Amino acid sequence: MEQQPARSLESGSYLVFLALVTLALGAVAWPFVSPLLWAMLAAIMFQPLYQWFLAKLGGGGNRAAVATLLVITFAVIVPALFIGGVVVDQATSVVLAFRDGRIDLVGWFDAIHARLPAVVRNELDTSGLGTAAMVQQRAQELALESSGLIAQQAVSITGSAFGFVLSFGVGLYVTYFLLRDGRELGHRVLSHLPLASEVVSQLADRFLAIVRATIKGSVVVGLVQGALGAVTYWIAGMPSVVLLGLLTAVFSLLPAIGPAIVWAPVALYLLATGDVWQGVLVLVSGVAVIGMADNVLRPILVGRDTGIPDWMILISTLGGIALMGLAGIVVGPLVAGLFIAGWSILYRDRNPDEEEEAEETGDEPDAEPAGA
Repeated sequence: MEQQPARSLESGSYLVFLALVTLALGAVAWPFVSPLLWAMLAAIMFQPLYQWFLAKLGGGGNRAAVATLLVITFAVIVPALFIGGVVVDQATSVVLAFRDGRIDLVGWFDAIHARLPAVVRNELDTSGLGTAAMVQQRAQELALESSGLIAQQAVSITGSAFGFVLSFGVGLYVTYFLLRDGRELGHRVLSHLPLASEVVSQLADRFLAIVRATIKGSVVVGLVQGALGAVTYWIAGMPSVVLLGLLTAVFSLLPAIGPAIVWAPVALYLLATGDVWQGVLVLVSGVAVIGMADNVLRPILVGRDTGIPDWMILISTLGGIALMGLAGIVVGPLVAGLFIAGWSILYRDRNPDEEEEAEETGDEPDAEPAGA
C-alpha cells in the first residue's frame, strides 16, 4: 500500500504534465540554447583540466572552476575574438576592393587565361567566361551582394550588442557550474531517463566520446591546418593571410579534399601570374604540410572514437552548420554518432550471437562502422 502513491506518479496524466513542463522549460531557455550548448561542450572538454586544478588546489571546487574559466577565457575566448576582428577587417577590405574595382581582375585574368590549355580556353569562351570584362562584372556583382550581407550582419551584431554580452555571460556562468557539478548532474539526468541502465550507459559513453572526438578531430585539427596555411600564404606573399587561413580551417571540416579547396587555387593563381617559387611553395606545403597534418594529428587525437563514416560526417557537418550555424560543427556529427550508436545497440540486442562471435574472433560487429 505504501508504494501506491509512487506508482501513481507513473500514470498517464502525470507523464503528460512532465512532458508539458519540460517543453515549457525548453521554450524559455531556447534563446540561450547556443551559449548553453557551448558551455556544455567546454565543461566536457576542460573537465580534465578542472580535475587537475582540483587536485593542485586542495580540493576546492569553486577555486578549481574559477581557475579553469580563466584558462578558457585567456587561452580560447580572447584569441578567438582577436582573430575574428582581424578576419572581419580583412574580409571587408577585400569585398570593398572588388566592389570599387581596385583589384585588377582584368590583368590577373589575362595572365591566367594566356597560360591555360586551348581546350580550357575554348570551354571558358563557350560559357561566357572567356573575357576579362565578363569576369570583372560578375566578380563585382558578387562583391556587391557580399558587401550587403556583411553590412546586414554588422548591423545585426551592433544592434544586439547587449544580447551578445548577455549570452556570453550566461555561457561563462553555466560553464562554471557544469565544471563543478557536471558529473553529479549528468548522473542524475541519466538515472531518470526511461531506458535500461546498460543502454543509458552505452549512449552516455558514446555521447562523450563523440563530443571529444569531434572537437579534437575537427576543431583542433582544423585550427592547426588553418594556422599552417596562414603561415604558408604569408611566406608566399599573399594578402589577407588570416582570412585565407580561416577559410582553410573551415574547409578542413570537409573530409578528403578539405583545405585543398583554398590552397590549390592560391597555388594555381601564383603559378599563373609568374610567382613560380611561391606557387610551388604553396603546392608543396599544401600536400606535405597542411594535408599531412590531418593524417598525423587525427589518429593521435581521435583514434576510432567517432565510428562515423566520412560521407556521414560531411553531410551531418554541413547540415548542422546550415541549421545551427557554428554550433552545427559539433551538433551535426553528434546527432549522426548517436543515430549510429542507437541503431547499433538495437542490432546487437537483436543479434547477440553475432556480437559473441565478434568478441571471440577479435573483430568488431558490422554495425560499428570504421572510424573516420
